[in-house]
Formats: sequence, C-alpha cells, structure tokens
Amino acid sequence: MSFKNSRAERSTITRDTVDLESETGNIYETIAILSKRANKINVDLKEELTQKLQEFASSTDNLEEIFENREQIEISRFYERLPKPAAMAIDELERGKLFVKSIEE
Repeated sequence: MSFKNSRAERSTITRDTVDLESETGNIYETIAILSKRANKINVDLKEELTQKLQEFASSTDNLEEIFENREQIEISRFYERLPKPAAMAIDELERGKLFVKSIEE
C-alpha cells in the first residue's frame, strides 16, 4: 500500500462512533480491528523508513557528513508529516478498503 497517497486527516478530528461501528455492529470490536490495522501500518512505515535510511549508513561517520546529509533529513521530515497510523486505519475503514471478517461461534 502506498502511504504517500493517503487521504487521512493529518490532525485530530471528532468522529461519530455510530458511523465507525456500522461495519461490525460493536464499537469495541471496531476499535480492536482499527488498532490491529494501525499497528500493521506502523510496522510497515517503520520498515520502509529504516530501509531508506540504511542507504545513508556508513561505517565511518565524520562530523561534516552528519550535518550535511540533507537527503536523510528530508526523508525523515516526510515521514514525520504523514498522517498517524490510526488515522490511516480509520480512513481505510470509512472508504471501504478495510475488510472485516467475522468468525461465528
């Protein structure tokens, strides 16, 4: 999934719990599902960021390289500006891209 094109809110907004629970019928189940999805998004983002920053890793760091590495700073700033993983998970649920599979007893 491309997190760069996420339409999720970048700041906190008020949500109607009735709309959130419409998929499952239970707000607590919805929150548990959103929590699991947000954790997965967070892990994916962290892996992607770590992979991109590995390109800049070197065994010999000198002081000049640390302060002059603008590309690394820009990559870090980009990831800091992305919406929070919880907001991305809620956005996926609202747009119908998060599928909920219920296990019946």
